[in-house]
Amino acid sequence: MINIWEVNETNNMVEHDNLDVRTITIGISLLECIDSDLRKLNENIYNRIMAVAKDLASVGEKIEREYGIPIVNKRIAVTPIALVGGAACRSPEDFVTIAQTMDRAAEKVGANLIGGYSALVSKGMTKADEMLIQSIPKALSTTGRVCSSVNLASTKTGINMDAVKLMGEILLRLAEESRDRDSVDCMKLVVFCNAPDDNPFMAGAFHGVTEADAIINVGVSGPGVVKAALEKVRGENLEVLCETIKKTAFKVTRVGQTVAREASRLLGIPFGIVDLSLAPTPAVGDSVADILCEIGLEYAGAPGTTAALAMLNDQVKKGGVMASSYVGGLSGAFIPVSEDQGMIDAVQAGAISLEKLEAMTCVCSVGLDMIAIPGDTKATTISGIIADEMALGMVNQKTTAARLIPVIGKGVGDTVEFGGLFGYAPIMPVNRFSCDNFINRGGRIPAPIHSFKN
Repeated sequence: MINIWEVNETNNMVEHDNLDVRTITIGISLLECIDSDLRKLNENIYNRIMAVAKDLASVGEKIEREYGIPIVNKRIAVTPIALVGGAACRSPEDFVTIAQTMDRAAEKVGANLIGGYSALVSKGMTKADEMLIQSIPKALSTTGRVCSSVNLASTKTGINMDAVKLMGEILLRLAEESRDRDSVDCMKLVVFCNAPDDNPFMAGAFHGVTEADAIINVGVSGPGVVKAALEKVRGENLEVLCETIKKTAFKVTRVGQTVAREASRLLGIPFGIVDLSLAPTPAVGDSVADILCEIGLEYAGAPGTTAALAMLNDQVKKGGVMASSYVGGLSGAFIPVSEDQGMIDAVQAGAISLEKLEAMTCVCSVGLDMIAIPGDTKATTISGIIADEMALGMVNQKTTAARLIPVIGKGVGDTVEFGGLFGYAPIMPVNRFSCDNFINRGGRIPAPIHSFKN
């Protein structure tokens, strides 16, 4: 039973501490849509999305009204399109038509974003995979809601360095496509190592082939709630600190569990997972970096930052798994630069660098996220940054990602405005020493020895 004290506590979290359900995401399998005729394939995809997600927006709004909990986004994730389109697509341009169909369907049902314009190429690329990747710049620049992800590596298979090299080139092409808008379309593309099948967060959401026909996944976020809780134990030892984070994460996850169950009931779609990720926004008080400062750092990036982030991430997960039997996705702390005012402040103060962010990604949920870099950065340098991040995920048996934004026409010292939840970001300096010979070798970095477990 829920008592009145718990109701009041949740209300205070919503009203004062920026607690929200960041997304209700419907995962939809498109495998039944496969057809060798491109026109028929697009028709099948549109009808399938419309049939499953037609009530997504209205159900989200109904839950918001009845429970008083903000639901920021309603989203859709579909089967990786490289798998779905392989039989019908003969060129990258053919794949672009599928992106445009996804975009029209998402707009029609009122979804904010749709993910799954994706390829899984950690060991090698099929012709369909390569065509989809080549189509990404045009697909994302001609649609408004479509998000793309490419899984380049895994602990079991190693790192596909041919695909890593290609993604550095694709990212610069995408940046050029939207150079008149500060290369903003790059924020809709992310590369992964060990991408999860049930992630509700964009740009990396796709509906994995191990999933059911349709599923409801919910992403809940509460960095402001955690910070407010830690303010009440200021000066206490680390044991008290850890217990406070864990108990707070439990409460936040229960909110997500309630919303997920209700959305599942109203939509008639099975509940999948709750993703408890401390995903910040540009709003004051809704910052993961501010939590690190409350723990005792002057700025995120100061000595001790990686240890503090490791502790935060671990306690968040421990609290979350006690609150729901099905915690999944990414779950932990996000450290995007542009979406977190505290991270922006740390960059501007000179407290944090790209290299320090990379170290922090060893212990957080995702990786190098929403980082603006100079537009004249070489493709091979971008590929080298991606390769480093993939290696961290591969060796540490965790999900890592990179969402980099090379802003054409801007350099270090400039700032780029993305707007809304995406905020703004200072352009961060990139190591200018060359990795050309390494990236141009091609081939695959083998899986680490500890991957051989059966």
